[in-house]
Amino acid sequence: MADQSRLKAEDHYYAALDLFADHQHESALEEYKKSVEADPTFTEALHGMARTLQDLERLDDAIAVSKRISELDPDDVLAHTSLSVLYQKKGMVPEAEAEANKARVLGWKQQLKKS
Repeated sequence: MADQSRLKAEDHYYAALDLFADHQHESALEEYKKSVEADPTFTEALHGMARTLQDLERLDDAIAVSKRISELDPDDVLAHTSLSVLYQKKGMVPEAEAEANKARVLGWKQQLKKS
């Protein structure tokens, strides 16, 4: 059952990517939502959703999605990088710097693990 949920999520995710590439952001957002409904832990779809929301200037919604990613995967460097960018766009400099620092430290930790 879980495999079918992920497959359904991936189908919607790839549809969303195509729509996003065609600059159909609202339609892409709907596909990302369907993807996450099928599998709420599918962080790839959540990243796409956050980026789409950012492009639609829905920064608060994008921040909420990025926070959800960092809750699902605290070691996700991109989630913290996205939060930093989003906070910066909102003029929330201390929050942006804090998230950038988290991303930097996580990136260092991941590099050390590979060494």
